[in-house]
Amino acid sequence: MTELLFNKRLQVLVKNRDTDERRSVIRISIELQASSNPVHRKDLVVRLTDDSDFYFLYNLVISEEDFQSLKVQQGLLIDFTSFPQKFIDLLEQCISEQDKGNPRFLLQLTSASSAFDRSPSDLNIVETNAFKHLTHLSLKLLPGSDTDIKKYLATCLSTVKEEKQQLEQKLRKTEEDLTRQLNYAQQTLSEKSRELDKLRSEWTSQTTSLSSRHMQDFTAEREKALEIQARLQQQNEQLRQELESSHHRSTQQLQTKASELETANRELIDKKYKSDSTIRDLKAKLASLEEECQRSKQQVLSLRRENSTLDTECHEKERLVNQLQMRVAVFEQEIKDKEQLVLRTKEVLEATQQQKNSVEGNVESKQVQITKLEATVKSLSEELIKANGIIKKLQGDLKALMGKIKVKNTVTVSQEKILQETTEKLQRGQRELQDTQQQLRQKEEEVMKLKEQFEATVQKLDESREVLKTNENVITWLNKQLNENQLSRKQETLGMFETPAAGLRTGSVPHNMVIHLSLKVQFNPMSAKPSAADLSPTALSQPSNKENGEPVGLDSKYFERRDDSIPLRGLLPSMHLNRAGAKPTASVASAYFPG
Repeated sequence: MTELLFNKRLQVLVKNRDTDERRSVIRISIELQASSNPVHRKDLVVRLTDDSDFYFLYNLVISEEDFQSLKVQQGLLIDFTSFPQKFIDLLEQCISEQDKGNPRFLLQLTSASSAFDRSPSDLNIVETNAFKHLTHLSLKLLPGSDTDIKKYLATCLSTVKEEKQQLEQKLRKTEEDLTRQLNYAQQTLSEKSRELDKLRSEWTSQTTSLSSRHMQDFTAEREKALEIQARLQQQNEQLRQELESSHHRSTQQLQTKASELETANRELIDKKYKSDSTIRDLKAKLASLEEECQRSKQQVLSLRRENSTLDTECHEKERLVNQLQMRVAVFEQEIKDKEQLVLRTKEVLEATQQQKNSVEGNVESKQVQITKLEATVKSLSEELIKANGIIKKLQGDLKALMGKIKVKNTVTVSQEKILQETTEKLQRGQRELQDTQQQLRQKEEEVMKLKEQFEATVQKLDESREVLKTNENVITWLNKQLNENQLSRKQETLGMFETPAAGLRTGSVPHNMVIHLSLKVQFNPMSAKPSAADLSPTALSQPSNKENGEPVGLDSKYFERRDDSIPLRGLLPSMHLNRAGAKPTASVASAYFPG
């Protein structure tokens, strides 16, 4: 059973060893032969022939076994069932590209001998690109022997005879069909000729009758057209006369209207001149009135300014009187507050020294703990090394036992028990190793935490030492200020009561300054350093508000003793003079109590 898959003529580039390349048209046929006797198999037959040369015959039979070797040799990626269709697709590509000047896909038939005699030839399907000539498929075709050529010629002759018989049958059928069609056409032609004669006679009679009718109609229409033309001429003349009379009347009416409009225009021009003169007079009056209005507005503004200045002077004088009355009470209260402040600062110094001693004791205890932890870490590392050695020994014992088990075919119950014991020991050793590793990690984390705590305590100790120094400096400065204030208080009070009016007029500042002391204490258990906002110039130079009745100095809640507290962080003295209404002020910097 053979199945024809492809049978077409293609242009092939023929190459010999000694001759030049030439293009020739070769027929390629692909058949699939299936045989089931004795074994079911399929063969692919490729045949090359030339219609002009009957002795040109090349055959190739590819079985499934041959295809496997071809697939391995040329690196094909398809199987035998899909190979025929892919081969036909490549041939179709060659057919579509063969009419181009530079075809992309090309068929080549090459032979190693000088002529295509009895030597095998290669049929190559080549794709040309910018880099190289890529051969997709190469098939080795064998030339047909005499018996093959005879068989091929016999098959060609049988096919030609079959085609001849088919053509003869078609010719007979066409002759019969044509004779039938000719007889039918002759009959229809005779019938149509008779009908044509009848139609010609009818047409001649109708044309004569129609021509006579048309002549009569034409003469009647001509007479009607002449009558209509005469009537239209008369109507035209009447319309022309009527239009001329109406045009004459309209021109006369327009002339009268133009004369009336000229007179009206002259009257309007006179009125315009009169109105322009009145507008000029009114503009002059309006300018004079605007000048008077501006003068009156300026006078009103000057009066308002004088009134506001007088009001401000009155309020300032009243405010100065109230300030002077308040100062006397403020100065007396400040002296009492400063005496209390000195006592409180002494108590704070004592608390800071106690906390310093406790911090030093904590540092020593922490160092002792660190040494103990280092010793425990060393002991744990030694235990780990010993555990690793035990595990290695157990692994060696286990390997030895496994070797004995492989050599011996029979294993007693006692050996199985020993093996179980060794595996249990190994598992125990691994568990102990994991536990010791976890303990080591925990100890390392504890060591790291203790080191961080130690560093933090050292930093706090340094900071507390700096704070103690600053506190001592502040205490000395406060003692000096208190001594100076006690000496100058009486002189300043006397000078203020004796010359209040002179101070109001000149705004001079007295030589002896009253110092307003504000000590701000802040507890911050989380931070180890003062914030930038607390050390800002506004915080350092903010005076106490004695005029509003607020107390100066520290509240009692800031001096309560706490177990987790750290000593006084810092007292930074600074002087600040605020000259507002001849009132000198001095402020001490904020002091921080973290913890």
